[in-house]
Amino acid sequence: MHMRTLKADLLLLITAVLWGVAFVAQRKGMEAIGPMAFNAIRFALGSLSLVPLIAIMDRRTNGRTLLPHTDTRWRAAWRFGLPLGMVLFGGATLQQVGIVFTTAGKAGFITGLYVVMVPIFGLIWKQHPSLGTWLGAFLAAVGLYFLSITRDFAMELGDALVLLGAFFWTAHVLLLGWMSPRRDPVKLACCQFAVCSALSLLSALVFESFSWQAVHQAAVPILYGGLVSVGIAYTLQVVAQKDAHPAHASILLSMESPVAALAGWVILGEILSLRALVGCALMLAGMILSQLAEVLRPASQPTMASRSSPMADN
Repeated sequence: MHMRTLKADLLLLITAVLWGVAFVAQRKGMEAIGPMAFNAIRFALGSLSLVPLIAIMDRRTNGRTLLPHTDTRWRAAWRFGLPLGMVLFGGATLQQVGIVFTTAGKAGFITGLYVVMVPIFGLIWKQHPSLGTWLGAFLAAVGLYFLSITRDFAMELGDALVLLGAFFWTAHVLLLGWMSPRRDPVKLACCQFAVCSALSLLSALVFESFSWQAVHQAAVPILYGGLVSVGIAYTLQVVAQKDAHPAHASILLSMESPVAALAGWVILGEILSLRALVGCALMLAGMILSQLAEVLRPASQPTMASRSSPMADN
């Protein structure tokens, strides 16, 4: 294996680990602060953490840092970042509120269903999923049944909210694939994170009580969610995917879900039943099969836009 490809694979694996552990940070943060306030501060930090990367990339490309009012790419980023940030806000809010009522591991796997939903909902753009994608979707659906549906054929509130959030992540990825070509991806991410932060702050002021003491108590989860999960992990993904093989990237980034379950067990003491573990295994198999079916299909057939984790976009 080429050394650059091996390095890219390692960076993607680190990215998946950072995103998986972020579910624990999100769950832990809810012990002290409301979900809206958590997201407001987290995404503000995430947006600001990308500014140094933007400055470095501008200097490499243009020899100087371009200010927002002098760079047309900034204006385009804000124009497209506004609707993307609104959809991101919907997904992040549902996920964060849902995590209050479910475990980090279950939230990680249910959120990961977006990788199966994206090629299927791509039918809207007349992009036809392969047979492998449909099989992956079937495995994921059966896995979701074992993970979240009780013997009374009911779904817990937290799981339902996170699942609804997965539809927003799906819409976000599809919109990103449509809007992002020839746009500066890092500037676009910075802007949509800022929009999501602003909407979360407004929601927190309306629906939640807020205190700096609560922020202080949740400081470590907030810092991890904003600086590590968004700033560092997103930067690693941008760097790695320049040299990564698409099939490698698909499999490695799918490791986010099992990492979330493992981190929930190690850090929070969350224990999944045998039934839930079977569901997780089926869902992971479905996610990997769905992604591989898309990246390995013949070049003559239309494929979905490149997909990244919601943790990269949130």
